[in-house]
Amino acid sequence: MTENAPAPQPAASSAPRTVLVLAEDALGRADVQHVVGMHPDEVLRYEVLIPADSERNFAVELIDHLSVGELKQAWHDLRRDVPSQPQAEKTAEEQVAETEALFSDAGREASGVVTADDPLPTVRERVARGDVLELVVVTYPHAVEDTFHRDWASRAREELDDLPVLHLYAGTSEIG
Repeated sequence: MTENAPAPQPAASSAPRTVLVLAEDALGRADVQHVVGMHPDEVLRYEVLIPADSERNFAVELIDHLSVGELKQAWHDLRRDVPSQPQAEKTAEEQVAETEALFSDAGREASGVVTADDPLPTVRERVARGDVLELVVVTYPHAVEDTFHRDWASRAREELDDLPVLHLYAGTSEIG
């Protein structure tokens, strides 16, 4: 190679970029349509991350339900047991599969994984691979976490400076 020859450029990757979707539950059809609708003409992959929720904070859950007037749900949640780790993982696997199927129904490629209760280490690890376009966090409203910016979206924004992070409330078109 001569001194004046241009340096070889890496081949352009033909693999589509990835939108990470972090959710606390299986997405509904409307949620998938909102996520897909953000980039209607782009060829993207979607990777769904759902934690195996085996930890509970009764006080936070109670405040969340009461803050939006869900008295019946607050009572139900107070009476239910914390799932074992295998139960939580099985539920999360079912939620991932349900969500993958909805993306497929929408004509989009999707895969998913179950994460630990705190999904942010998995998000950081996944973003470090370099092909992630953005992170979409889909949760129910959480009065305490949202107010004090301890929700997943706020924490991800703090930790992932250059990555766009969007927080959607499940089952609605509201942005968190």
